[in-house]
Amino acid sequence: MHTLTAIIITKNEAHNITDCVASLRQWVDAVVVFDSGSTDGTQDVAHAAGALVMMRPWDNFAAQRQAALDAVESRWILFVDADERATSPLAVEVQELVQAEDAAIAGYWIPRRNFIVGQEMRYGGYFPDYQLRLLRRGRAQYDAAREVHEVVQLAGEAGHLREPLIHYNYTSWAQFHRKQRQYAAYEARILAGRGIRPRPHNFVLQPLREFRRRYVTLQGWRDGVGGLRLALLLAWYYGFMPYVYLARGFDNSGAS
Repeated sequence: MHTLTAIIITKNEAHNITDCVASLRQWVDAVVVFDSGSTDGTQDVAHAAGALVMMRPWDNFAAQRQAALDAVESRWILFVDADERATSPLAVEVQELVQAEDAAIAGYWIPRRNFIVGQEMRYGGYFPDYQLRLLRRGRAQYDAAREVHEVVQLAGEAGHLREPLIHYNYTSWAQFHRKQRQYAAYEARILAGRGIRPRPHNFVLQPLREFRRRYVTLQGWRDGVGGLRLALLLAWYYGFMPYVYLARGFDNSGAS
């Protein structure tokens, strides 16, 4: 059994996968690309980059990560997204922790540096942006109820790493808007599953709360015009659009 395996969940990531694999393959035991039916050549590019490719049809983020966690034989699993890059300092820190084998620890939170359309965002919730990505296999389980922005349940304690992943999460505003619409729809399904229905005040108060949280509480203003733009957009997509989708008629099964 491997000690440390990196898993990359993919769907049409041919433009990202080579650099992502290259940032991992020299210091982990294996890199597994867990693909959900790419049509852009991701699988071939991943093979050429030195990764093992496994296939599974897509249903949602949590189910895909859990399936990958179950499928790979390794004491530790490091989840990395295709648009993320591991740095040399992060590699050293992860290797030291894995070799130390603290039995109380079941997982580690890893910070991220987020770049959005070329600008690094340091505030507004974008840093340190901890993600629970380094998991001890057999002591971590993804919450099936969370289809997006997954929640991991650990049988043990969680530690925090110092060194960050680099996250090039949006390279264009068109990509940003497309992904945020998907996230808003997922959030609406979660609300619908809880029996929540939109009320008139939701369409006003929720966007205002989200804007205040991003721009004031989390100091998004310190990122300048970019921080203001993101606070406004996320107030729209996180505070307003889920209730629009609810009003259009999601039922408790998540269908619309």
